[in-house]
Amino acid sequence: MKLAQKYNRVNLFTSLIILVLSGAVYYFAIHYILTNKLDNDLKIEEQEILASVHEYHKLPLPSDFKDQKVSYHELKKGDTADRSFSNTWYNNPEEKETEPGRSLNTSVKLGEKEYAVTITKSSLEAEDLVRLIFLITLGIIVLLLISLIAVNRFVLNSLWRPFYEILKQLKAFNLADKNEFSVQHTQVDEFQELNQSVISMSNRVRQDYKELKTFTDNASHEMMTPLAVINSKLDTLIQTEALTDKQGELIEDVYLAVNKLSRLNQSLLLLAKIENNLIKDEEDIALDVLLAQKLRQFHELFVANEIEVEKQLEPQQLHMSKYLADILLNNLINNAIRHNRQKGMIKIELHAGELTVSNTGLPKALDSYHVFERFYKENSSEGTGLGLAITQQICNLYHYKLSYSYQEPHHIFTLKFYQDH
Repeated sequence: MKLAQKYNRVNLFTSLIILVLSGAVYYFAIHYILTNKLDNDLKIEEQEILASVHEYHKLPLPSDFKDQKVSYHELKKGDTADRSFSNTWYNNPEEKETEPGRSLNTSVKLGEKEYAVTITKSSLEAEDLVRLIFLITLGIIVLLLISLIAVNRFVLNSLWRPFYEILKQLKAFNLADKNEFSVQHTQVDEFQELNQSVISMSNRVRQDYKELKTFTDNASHEMMTPLAVINSKLDTLIQTEALTDKQGELIEDVYLAVNKLSRLNQSLLLLAKIENNLIKDEEDIALDVLLAQKLRQFHELFVANEIEVEKQLEPQQLHMSKYLADILLNNLINNAIRHNRQKGMIKIELHAGELTVSNTGLPKALDSYHVFERFYKENSSEGTGLGLAITQQICNLYHYKLSYSYQEPHHIFTLKFYQDH
């Protein structure tokens, strides 16, 4: 869940609870105030009745007005009437209907007799007022919630736009690209600090990456001369007739190690050139034709390892460096041969926009998260561990997508071409 959504939910939920509770408190407070007002009116009427009895020594006449009714009845000797307020129903003589009301039950003494007095007032107007206030409060709550939703949807989205913009650029960040971060202007201090921190971090990372590439390029380049000298001296030494069998084995081990180091050096140089986009000889290539040529070149290796090859090649045009296309196909086919088994199978399919190279091999899947990393290889492999890394780098250069999957017993490498032409 996104931060803005989570904040909106918490904010709306909290606001709804507060508004509902506030509305309930407000409703009961108004109801209590209006009830007190009715009770005060009843008390005034009670005082008028008591004053009339005291002054005229007789009970006022019973009354039944529009919104008030006063009735008396004589209490028997020994009976008492406690003074109390209660909610009741009032029969409106004009409307000929029953309305909610409020009653005061009290007593008055006239001579030797005592009378129970019931004063009832209609509370319909008060109830209508409370209902109106409740509806107004409910409307205000709904209006506030709608306003909060609108504010959260539009204002907060606009407020968080610089954050999402910098996040989008972070997701697309690639050290090989030279595009700088573009930040949106914002008046929020935290977002300004975030933008400055991201820009500063990216500059440091790019500088470190540039220095590392420069070191790798220079180191690989400087290693070429001494490696060539060592190879030349070993060639001369091997041709010496005075060598014993033991010395010949030792020289052969050194020769193989130097050759491996030379291949590794050449691979690192190639990676540096690809990453720096120094190979520019792009042209239109018939990939199906190039792939058929490659299969003919590897024919002897297929026969030597008793590998059966199945192919299905459809026409496919690409615009890229032929040198890099040659390396890409070499690495994929060579990888399928090196990691295959005796009397295994290689299946190559080229359809519109997709190349698939699958081979039999070890009965377990490779680590798909690290298979294209540099120097990743199985313990039994004698390669440099850079073949698939170089292939992946070539794909990145031309925005192709290279993926690995395992469907027993086949290890499958799929290359999808994403080009507009």
